[in-house]
Amino acid sequence: MTPRFNREDKPFEVLLSEETIRARIAELGAQITADYADVGEDLVLLCVLKGSFIFTADLARAIALPLRCEFIGIRSYGDATKSSGEVEITADLTHPIKDKHVIVVEDIIDTGLTAHFLLDLLRSRNPASVKLCSLLHKPERAEKQVEIDYLGFTVPNKFVVGYGLDVAQQYRNLSFIGYLEQP
Repeated sequence: MTPRFNREDKPFEVLLSEETIRARIAELGAQITADYADVGEDLVLLCVLKGSFIFTADLARAIALPLRCEFIGIRSYGDATKSSGEVEITADLTHPIKDKHVIVVEDIIDTGLTAHFLLDLLRSRNPASVKLCSLLHKPERAEKQVEIDYLGFTVPNKFVVGYGLDVAQQYRNLSFIGYLEQP
């Protein structure tokens, strides 16, 4: 059966269903709630745009603590299916993170280059702590090692789309995560 809103001519193969994603996010939210129960109102979820906006929204609702959401735009892919290796900030934070506990929310860690760049940048802004939460991890593609503190799923080295991830800015609104054999 072809999932809701999928391409008719060449449907994406389902890698992670909507139900599987929802259950894992509930677990991540419970873990973050337990880990940050004593930080008061100093918790900041930092959504890395554009790919993690859906994940961040669902994760924020799964965390039973006061928190602030911030957004940062970073690009290393453009409309291509392969990272350029160069990281560009397209939109910066609107509020300082000094002395705050920051959880960077990423859609996927593959080469690690973007996450490594971002974590170094954020640490230079003197937060109380910085942790990384990623929905997906592709360890086969790693060029730079980054510690993922909260991980949704480890996935094979396939080009994945849906649930915020795109190909040429399309298919972010799929409710599942699928993959293309050839984009």
